[in-house]
Amino acid sequence: MAAARHVGFELTSRQLTLLKRYAAWLESEGYRSSGIGPRELTRLERRHLADSLLFAIGLGGSSDVWDLGTGVGLPGVPLAIALPETRFVLVDRSGRRIDLLRRAIRILDLENCETLLGEIGDLEGPIDSFVARASLPPAEMLETAHRLLAPGGRAVMGGSWKERPRQPGWDTIEIPEDVLDHTVWLLIMRRQ
Repeated sequence: MAAARHVGFELTSRQLTLLKRYAAWLESEGYRSSGIGPRELTRLERRHLADSLLFAIGLGGSSDVWDLGTGVGLPGVPLAIALPETRFVLVDRSGRRIDLLRRAIRILDLENCETLLGEIGDLEGPIDSFVARASLPPAEMLETAHRLLAPGGRAVMGGSWKERPRQPGWDTIEIPEDVLDHTVWLLIMRRQ
């Protein structure tokens, strides 16, 4: 997987198997719960799983990462598979999605994952790091980062931007199109 190589991961056969099992779960239960749309089913591995792994670029060896607005576990579950020594907290406001994620975590036997039902605006810090995939606009997520992150903490945000985002307070990292099926950008912030 080009995204894993781009980040510097050497995924084990077990990790690759877990990623495939998660993709199968997304294709069945994730799809039935409307967490993945029908047009996305053909792009699960090369787009959604690969895109999720790229968030590791900005984590800088964090030992504790929260996935804010995780939905069906993207990017948190693929990152938890690739980073088994890191603790992940998957946060979503939908009780139904959290129940689904608990099932996925059991199926995948991910001991480094837990879930939390809650609104992003109600969370309390400090936390080490967080990732977010299109859950809030960058300006709001920057406010969230300042409110939640401990000093030295990191936030990594992705979105479906058609062109390079220019957001005050964020560093922008470009991922070339040969890594995924098109160019993407990640916004990274480190709290001072």
